[in-house]
Amino acid sequence: MGLRQELLFRVKSVELEKVKMPKKISAYFGENTFNLATMQRYISKATFSAFKRWMNEGLTITLEQANEIAGAMKNWAISKGATYYTHWFQPMTGLTAEKHDSFISIAGPGKVIEKFSGDKLIQGEPDASSFPSGGIRATFEARGYTAWDPSSPAFIIESTLGKTLCIPTIFISYHGEALDKKLPLLRSEEALSKSAVSLLKLFGHKDIKKAYSTCGPEQEYFLIDRHYYNLRQDLLLTGRTLIGAPSPKGQQLEDQYFGTIKERVVNFMFEVAEEAYKLGIPLMTRHNEVAPHQYEFAPIFEESNIAADHNQLLMELMKKVALRHNLICLLHEKPFAGINGSGKHLNWSFSDSKGNNLLNPGETPEDNLQFLAVLAAVLRAVYLHADLLRASIAMAGNEHRLGANEAPPAIMSVFLGDQLTRILDMIERGVKSRISKRDIIDLGIARLPRFNKDVTDRNRTSPFAFTGTKFEFRAVGSSQNISTALTVINTIIAESLDYVAGQTQKAQGKDLNTRVLKTVATVFKETKKVRFEGNNYSPEWVKEAKKRGLPNVASTAEALEALTKEKNIKLFEKYKVFSREEILARYHIWVHMYDLTLEIESNTLNEMVNASVVPAGLEYQKLLSDNLAQLVRLKKEGKVRLDKAALDDQKAHLADVAAKIYYVRRNTKEMMRLLERTKGLNAEKRADVYFRELKPLMEHIRKHADALESVVSDEHWELPKYREMLFIK
Repeated sequence: MGLRQELLFRVKSVELEKVKMPKKISAYFGENTFNLATMQRYISKATFSAFKRWMNEGLTITLEQANEIAGAMKNWAISKGATYYTHWFQPMTGLTAEKHDSFISIAGPGKVIEKFSGDKLIQGEPDASSFPSGGIRATFEARGYTAWDPSSPAFIIESTLGKTLCIPTIFISYHGEALDKKLPLLRSEEALSKSAVSLLKLFGHKDIKKAYSTCGPEQEYFLIDRHYYNLRQDLLLTGRTLIGAPSPKGQQLEDQYFGTIKERVVNFMFEVAEEAYKLGIPLMTRHNEVAPHQYEFAPIFEESNIAADHNQLLMELMKKVALRHNLICLLHEKPFAGINGSGKHLNWSFSDSKGNNLLNPGETPEDNLQFLAVLAAVLRAVYLHADLLRASIAMAGNEHRLGANEAPPAIMSVFLGDQLTRILDMIERGVKSRISKRDIIDLGIARLPRFNKDVTDRNRTSPFAFTGTKFEFRAVGSSQNISTALTVINTIIAESLDYVAGQTQKAQGKDLNTRVLKTVATVFKETKKVRFEGNNYSPEWVKEAKKRGLPNVASTAEALEALTKEKNIKLFEKYKVFSREEILARYHIWVHMYDLTLEIESNTLNEMVNASVVPAGLEYQKLLSDNLAQLVRLKKEGKVRLDKAALDDQKAHLADVAAKIYYVRRNTKEMMRLLERTKGLNAEKRADVYFRELKPLMEHIRKHADALESVVSDEHWELPKYREMLFIK
């Protein structure tokens, strides 16, 4: 019996001990977070008021107040069983990072006390030399700083033997440049707020002091049994299968999507939800996704900065909890070829300081008019800065999804729905509608239908679709940190809000209604090319988009070049989101990460071919050749009468297996020669060669390896197969 066959008997659900939790989620939601309600119980009224003014108005607290909050946070954490604290940050790898320090401080010879001061809360100093900086700093310059982000609550992470207080922070270099994902997001929030407040003042909302983006990222993922994972070096090292023949049954029956969730999986989901609720992560939805073994969690909308932190936490939770169930959670965008990959649909909206959703059309003419101004800004942002949106989701894993009829194409377009499209066309032309008066509001120039919350159907093929009070950016990859996409969306919309406000002030007209409608009519006309209501997967749309002049960039490296364009650098500098050095650093880091990803994958594929695929093929080839030699000998000796066609079939099968082994080996050698040939190239040129030559070569190797897997006997093929990994027990 082969190792794989032996493994099949070990794969089973784990026995779980039922943990008694309060019946009501509200009874324990956020119990492991130092949220405002908890803080208020631990600090003085004066300090709490100062903290809230800091959050709402930017009035910095004093060191004494910081010391009081730090002491309160320490006492709360220790009361929960925490013995260490860490500044939790998000470097440009897209992951999270932490350095743990104990609360203890020397109190005398052989004595310690638990102590935590305001300066330790506000600032930490991890070694920054080994984190990617894209040339911002030299490798030998190690100093970097973490700084407390008070807008995101501190939280406690539990492990089997202890608890750790985690303090969300930004991460900067010695000279103050952003080395992380969070600081640019916070800067973009400030830019969006300033621009939105300025626009709202035109509509008479002089009491609005702040605006902020909100989002709800839908998180797709795969689960597989841990035993299978441990036997697949490609999954272990790259997060995806580099070879693997399709299962006879995949997703073609569409029996997985929204189907009954298997008990082993739903147990995992229950535990993830409980852990998430304790951390204040508002998970709302769970369900089966399209592909076998694929699932989704979706949260309630939150302020984007907190939502970004929560999504990073959720991904870590999912991986940790899966292990307890003898499962592995796969977050790669394309872990299995031939079936759907995983995305992270980023639902984006924004609100003012009174909680009004600025993408909600409302019920009054004034609200409708304001909505149209905001909508015009969004359309203009996507139209003018499609290259930045594409760059924000550019990575090696996402290349497998975009344009593959399971995710939006690499062409950035906006879906609005029939009703909204008709309204925009009427405004553009300045004509009246024939819609019943009962359903319309007269703004004086054109009759506009009264909007409802959901004025559109959903278009799952559109990369940027309006789905009723929000836009859904469907192109984000499942493993990605959403902060980059949010930063770009906030910045480009801030710029367009300023444009709409400026054009409205310049426009001629006796009243605000006339000036706004003139402005939005012009914007709707100028941005019409970016609106598309049809099937984004269709070949016709690709041709049509080309005619419209919309960019279609398949390559990650080419998409990232948008970060180096002078107009984009000036945009980020204008809104103080990135300096020139910071945005160019990200370009270099992400191109380098693309190269490293492809190199790890190709070297892993080489190892698998030489250590698993070819040996299995040769063993099977030997079995066939020995069998054929014996048949020939028996026929020659006259002991067995064999039909010539039967003998020829055996020979053809042997020749076919030998040819498959040859093609796998030949192309693998070519792949390794290509890697050697590119060693002297710079990162950008390597990325180009990898996209144009290396990736097709890897797919060619895969084709022949998968063909070999399909004919080699189960006894000789020891790598777990798709038909096993994709159907859970």
